[in-house]
Amino acid sequence: MRTEPHLTRKQSWPKVVARKWLNMRSRRADEFQADCSTSGTARIGRRKSCSDQDRYVIVPEELSGGWPMEAGNYPRQPLRGWAAPPPATGTHHQNLRLFVGTWNVGGRSPYSGLRLKDWLNSPGSADVYVLGFQEIVPLNAGNVLGAEDSGPAAKWLYLIRRALNEAGDFEQPSLEDDQLYRGEEYAGQQHRYCLAVSKQMVGLFMCVWVREDLQSHVSNLKVSCVGRGIMHYLGNKGSISISLTLHRTSFCFVCTHLASGEKEGDELRRNSDVAEILKKTKFSTGSSRSRSRSPGSILDHDKIIWLGDLNYRLSSSSGDMKELIKSEDWQALLEKDQLRIEQRAGRVFQGWEEGRIQFAPTYKYLSNSDHYAVQKSKSKEKRRTPAWCDRILWRGEGIKQMWYVRGESRFSDHRPVYSLFSVQVDLLLPEAGSVGGFSCPLKHSTTAGDTCASSMGVSAKVQAEELLLLTRVRSCMDSRTLYDAH
Repeated sequence: MRTEPHLTRKQSWPKVVARKWLNMRSRRADEFQADCSTSGTARIGRRKSCSDQDRYVIVPEELSGGWPMEAGNYPRQPLRGWAAPPPATGTHHQNLRLFVGTWNVGGRSPYSGLRLKDWLNSPGSADVYVLGFQEIVPLNAGNVLGAEDSGPAAKWLYLIRRALNEAGDFEQPSLEDDQLYRGEEYAGQQHRYCLAVSKQMVGLFMCVWVREDLQSHVSNLKVSCVGRGIMHYLGNKGSISISLTLHRTSFCFVCTHLASGEKEGDELRRNSDVAEILKKTKFSTGSSRSRSRSPGSILDHDKIIWLGDLNYRLSSSSGDMKELIKSEDWQALLEKDQLRIEQRAGRVFQGWEEGRIQFAPTYKYLSNSDHYAVQKSKSKEKRRTPAWCDRILWRGEGIKQMWYVRGESRFSDHRPVYSLFSVQVDLLLPEAGSVGGFSCPLKHSTTAGDTCASSMGVSAKVQAEELLLLTRVRSCMDSRTLYDAH
């Protein structure tokens, strides 16, 4: 895994606190981590593929002429072996499997023996994995006000990478290996999935993994964070949103941790959090001269998934709640679910969908136990009415939920929730006989009769185009230099 050099610089604790309290936007707010060399700034135009091997030409931004740009501190030329998209003759649809999971881990850092394979690979592998976590660090003053603790996030990434990519039951290296924390490959490992993007904001953490062969079709990666915690802007509560384009379809994944509390009226604070997140989440849309502008807000995307600890509880007006919990009548309890009540009343998530819930409430459990805190806890402070705090909703056409279940890990006081979707993405069909696309034309072949990947003529054409473009760029740059000199 690579990160830009400036990401590793340490900031002094007083400056970090002052910046957070004064609500000053950090330059790191829209930066993220990924397996390939890329920058998480708002200037991202096209994500570099793992196969590009750092081959590029530097071109001034005003001379780019609408070509796809790489992320970085300067504009870049299209990658070697990359050809501009040919004119379209129509669109073709493809269905992909999208796995979405959310888990509030209660401020606990994972241990090396924590197994995620059964969770992530059941009942089968997906094409894309979107995983959101809440409270990956304790939400104390040091973590909320001070410098970000990225150690637990690195451990989660390692465990996820291991679960998605391990082949067979061979002995795994120890989590104490710092190289593994940085996401580097280890012996005997053949990665089938790449980390497309990961982002942390205090205790919130979200990562997106894609199949290696889909990596080159992911573009327009952007992130946006909204704090809704202390003073309504610190990051102990809030959202991380990831915007990306897969083939020709735009996706937005929103991981949230909303206002807590089970007192009457607390649901209104959660409604307010949702409204502010929708209002304040912004993505750069690119230059007005570009061929296509990417979505600028959450609702601008073709497909949207909202996941996280939404913290909606059960309405406290019912006197028979304890009996329903004791008898495990979950469907009757769901009628008292605040999220459903608020949604039906039109006060939140209008136009959003959620699958049928057929599992027990996911919160709050006693530590390392299958008992709810309200049933066994002797401490009044720890007692909480069981509720479906952890949810996954969606919005957009071409999304079909295949299953919606919860996991049974006792790692935290929440149970993880996950869902598998079939999502329809648009593929652009090129003109007959044309060469190009977003994949490297020298690497991929779709049929046995397709010889463009091995054609020397194609290779010569690509190299000639690059040389011609480079000559043009140098000529333009020389002209500009002469003009500036006068």
